[in-house]
Amino acid sequence: MRRLPFRRLVSLATLAVVGAATLGTTAACGGGTDDAAGRSGPVTLRLGYFPNITHAPAVVGVEKGIFKEKLGSDVTLETKTFNAGPAAIEAVFSGALDATYIGPNPTVNAFSKSKGEAVRVVSGAASGGVALVVKPEITSVEQLRGKKIATPQLGNTQDVALRYWLREKGLKTTKEGGGDVKVVPQENAQTVDTFASGAIDGAWVPEPYVSRLVNAGGKVLVDERDLWPDRKFVITNLLVSTKFLKAHPDVVKKLVEGQVAANEFVNGKPDEAQQAISDHIGKITGKPLDVKLIKQAWPTLEFTNDPIAASLKTGLDHAVAVELTQPVDLNGLYDLSFLNEVLKAQGKPEVTQP
Repeated sequence: MRRLPFRRLVSLATLAVVGAATLGTTAACGGGTDDAAGRSGPVTLRLGYFPNITHAPAVVGVEKGIFKEKLGSDVTLETKTFNAGPAAIEAVFSGALDATYIGPNPTVNAFSKSKGEAVRVVSGAASGGVALVVKPEITSVEQLRGKKIATPQLGNTQDVALRYWLREKGLKTTKEGGGDVKVVPQENAQTVDTFASGAIDGAWVPEPYVSRLVNAGGKVLVDERDLWPDRKFVITNLLVSTKFLKAHPDVVKKLVEGQVAANEFVNGKPDEAQQAISDHIGKITGKPLDVKLIKQAWPTLEFTNDPIAASLKTGLDHAVAVELTQPVDLNGLYDLSFLNEVLKAQGKPEVTQP
């Protein structure tokens, strides 16, 4: 039987950022409520997200005004974009951010470093969109011996996914880049250039870099979806500050309503959603993301409200297995009561609370 890859470890770099943060939060209140205790008049919600395809529900929700509509006139939405998880978590801990779309690594880090108090996951957002792309002459795992394979960052989600998969195949790696396969951490944008120049032989990366590497002459050796039950694993979820959750549960519920509506738009109107992503990224970066590239990457992703909690826990276990983190008790990380209230009201299947 094929064993699962790692999927969500605790990034060493993120730990350093999070560990330096000052934590002063209280435990979350329980379920999603809409009573008087949760209503406090005009409120500002500061929402973070990344301008990329794996954060499509957030990008589309902001670009198409879905969040603004669901939050209503009493809530002012302020948004901020990030390029990396550590910065977003630092913003949550400093009080500069109330909620953010984010990957599993920083989710685990924030929960662990705050001793389970600072954050709660209230919804999923996306699954999939990760692969190992290699030179076309590489056709088997054994041919990776002696090769250089890039990942986005030492100890990040894709880095540990690669190391765990290689470990399962009998190939050793080291943090210093030695072993049977030399793992080379580098920024994704740099990876496209180093792959084209021949400085690396492949990379384990998320979209749209998978598609960019394929377009640069590479081929997919491992689609990470094939390593998970039902081909599902969390790549993005929606995380909320516990302090904000306790103070404004009614606003959090509205935010989750926006997430559900955004995913419905993304899944129901893919062409319009892809154009919205291109346009929105163009507004932020000054250069729209090529719609053809978005369409190429789109089938590898699934936009789901289910945070696929089991995959986050398994990913953490894999991180422990490759000796890049210590075990973490994730009990209490998820509060899906708001999500299930929204889904139930719409006659949709509820998500199992971990």
